[in-house]
Formats: sequence, structure tokens, C-alpha cells
Amino acid sequence: MDISALEKAILEAPLQTMEDLQAFQRNFLKRGGVLDAYFGQIRSLSPEERPAFGQALQRLRSLAESRFQEAQQRLKTAKEIRPTLADPTFPALRLSPGARHPLSLVESQIVHIFSRIGFTLADGPEIEDDWHNFSALNFEPDHPARDMQDTFFIDPERGILLRTHTSTIQVRVMERQKPPIRILAPGRVYRHETISARAHVYFHQMEGLCVDEGVSAADLKATLEYFVRAFFGPDTPMRWRASYFPFTEMSAELDIGCLICQGAGCAVCKHTGWVEVLGCGMVDPHVFQACGIDPEKYTGYAFGMGIERLAQLKYHIPDLRLFSQNHYRFLANFQGYELPPN
Repeated sequence: MDISALEKAILEAPLQTMEDLQAFQRNFLKRGGVLDAYFGQIRSLSPEERPAFGQALQRLRSLAESRFQEAQQRLKTAKEIRPTLADPTFPALRLSPGARHPLSLVESQIVHIFSRIGFTLADGPEIEDDWHNFSALNFEPDHPARDMQDTFFIDPERGILLRTHTSTIQVRVMERQKPPIRILAPGRVYRHETISARAHVYFHQMEGLCVDEGVSAADLKATLEYFVRAFFGPDTPMRWRASYFPFTEMSAELDIGCLICQGAGCAVCKHTGWVEVLGCGMVDPHVFQACGIDPEKYTGYAFGMGIERLAQLKYHIPDLRLFSQNHYRFLANFQGYELPPN
């Protein structure tokens, strides 16, 4: 019963691995181990020897428990920080850099182009009321856009709906700010449409508004042709077509030659070789009156464009649904695209 030999065995027992830890626990701490056998021999000692021997064994038990707990914590910590792939022949993980979404890229490019000629950003709510979405913009009470088949109404009785255009932001700005006004109004809008390669139930829109004394249709034409050449390139073919919008008088649409098929005809341009990129016009005097602006003193122009449509043409994307499917192989194509300088 050599106590010093037992103490030496406890202090020198290896504790480098989980197997060592299990063997140490089995030998010195569990029933049937070496230390337990020493405790079993106390009864064979004389009454005078038992107290000192028992105290010595209790000290060794405490020593063994201390070593065991220290090694257990050390091995647990090492396991937590150890790489999950222990096999050095396993292929390395490939971490790909993130990228801006193509719609975010296009929106930033549009804002950058218009900011160079004095336009600033404005924002507004996506859940709107009938006044800001329809009435203030000169929509007739029986206009088709007010039907449930065309617009997502949240509360039809109160006229609460998901906005169908960001023209609502133009109304809110004109209600609280007097001219001169020159703003861009980006945001998501919602329309009850059949989902296809050309349309979705929601899309992102960028609208613009310029109101001041002496603003003319010539200013409108020059501004939008400047934008098209800056965004698509100086040689982009363009054509103007007369149109109708309740909130503008006169109204027009601007088409460009289809950049996907180069004018040969495809599903995106409906085999015409031309694609509409924006609608525009001179602000109707009734809209100015509804917003508290004197139409005898001020004139202005407004325009609106779908960001998905511009991104589709700029990056030759055949289907608008790709923008919302969040597919890695599609989004990875835009790694390395840089934003315009500030």
C-alpha cells in the first residue's frame, strides 16, 4: 500500500486524448479502480493507522478529480475550435464573394445619371389610399385601374390598396413642397397581372417629376433622350409615340431598339424590334390644382420607367421572373459589376 507510488501514478498518467481521459477515470475515479481498491484496504489496518491513511486517500481522490476536470475542459475547448474537416485530403471550401442584385445596380445607375442634372430622391409608403393613388392623379371614378381585377385592395371600403405606381410619391411631395421641384421616386409597386416573361404581380419603378416656371415639352424630351444615351449608349435607336395617361397632358411613350435581338424580333419585343422603356408627359393642370400648386404659374413634366425592363434590356435577360427567383447561377453573373462613382 505505497501511497507515494499511487500519487506518482495519478500525476504521471497521460491525459492528451479522450481515450486517455476515459482510462484515467476508469483507473482512479470509478468503482473497481486502483484508488477504490486502496480504500477497500482500510479495514485491514489497525484503528491507529486508519485516520492518517484515509486522509491521504481523500487527498489523492481530490487530486485525481482535479486533473480529470482540468483535462476534460481542455479537450472540450480544443474540440470546439478544431476545424470541422479533419481530413487534410478533403477539398477546400470555396467562398464566393457577394454581389449587388442587378435591380439594385440598375437603380443606382439611374439615380446617378439623373443626379447629375439636379434630381434628388424622394420616398413614400407602399400601402396607399385612393386619393394619392388615383383621385389626385385625375383618374376617373370608373377607371379600370380602380377595379379589383387590376389592383390589390387591402380595404376596398376605405380605399386602402397596394400602390400601383410611385406617382403617389409625386403627389405627396407636391402637397408639402412648393416649386421648384425636381425629384426621383423609386420603389416597389403592385398590379394584378398574369406572371410571364414580360410581367409580374410586383415590379420596381422609377418615376421623375420636374415642376418650375417655364418648363416645356422640349425640356422633357431633352432630359429623357439624355438619360437613354447615358444608360444604354450614345447610338441607341429611339422613337417617340403619342400615348394617354390620366395625369399628363400631352402624354408620350419612348421606345428603344430591342437590345436583346438587335431589332430582329423576339418574345421580349413581341417581334417588333422595339421595346417601350418609359412613359411620360406634361403634368395635367388638374393634378397641380389637387396638390395646391398654381397651374397658371407653374408647369412641369413627369415620367416613369420599370427598373426590371431596363435591367432586362441592359443585361440581355430573357425572362423577368429571374429577378425574383434568387437563383445563385443567375446572380453570380453580376459579380464584379461596379457601381457608378459618387
